[in-house]
Amino acid sequence: MIDGKKVLGIIPARGGSKGVPRKNIRPIAGKPLIAWTIEAAKNSVYIDRLIVSTEDLETVRVAQEWGAEVPFVRPRELAQDDTPGAAPALHALSVLSDYEYVVLLQPTSPLRTAEDIDGCIAACIEADAPSCLTVVEADQHPQWMYGINDSSYLTSLIPDKERVIRRQDLPKVYAVNGAVYIAEAGWLRQTKDFFKEGDTLAHIMEPDRSWDIDTPLDFSICDFLLRRKRI
Repeated sequence: MIDGKKVLGIIPARGGSKGVPRKNIRPIAGKPLIAWTIEAAKNSVYIDRLIVSTEDLETVRVAQEWGAEVPFVRPRELAQDDTPGAAPALHALSVLSDYEYVVLLQPTSPLRTAEDIDGCIAACIEADAPSCLTVVEADQHPQWMYGINDSSYLTSLIPDKERVIRRQDLPKVYAVNGAVYIAEAGWLRQTKDFFKEGDTLAHIMEPDRSWDIDTPLDFSICDFLLRRKRI
């Protein structure tokens, strides 16, 4: 609870995955991937209740073994490749309605800490913002990015007259890192998305904790970083 308001933590963990098969329960640095997020969320001082939302019975078993509550099985139609990111949170709120805030924690961000979670929640409350997302400073600037046309020639994304040449003159840009999403429950029901320009606050995280596992290489890098962290 924070500022007298109850907070529901949700870990969405569907069974399917194309990039890394069964990645949410695949062992990484000595424990299932989902366990790292469960442990970080359970160490949060603001989350009142933590649940895992999944359609997969093996994921249910693993989540419960690591101390997470699984109060329902998510409908399979809400666990597809094209399911919107906010759908698990909206479904959970339709079942568990007695919460003022919801925090979505993807299991693919195993380096995110309880301090990152609580920092994002506190920033949202202190700024009186209806939502907040964690971001990381981008290491590649869009000013220096190009497209490729049908003839394999580079094409500018930004007109030459607007381009900035020197790195030190470039404004900082940020990417959503997928680690923490928080929203006021009523606002989320209306927008059906965690992001709305003008409403959504950014909470900056360090790059070394901002890895989002999407490929086997990401998995290997995070395995190395987590093992080094435990030494």
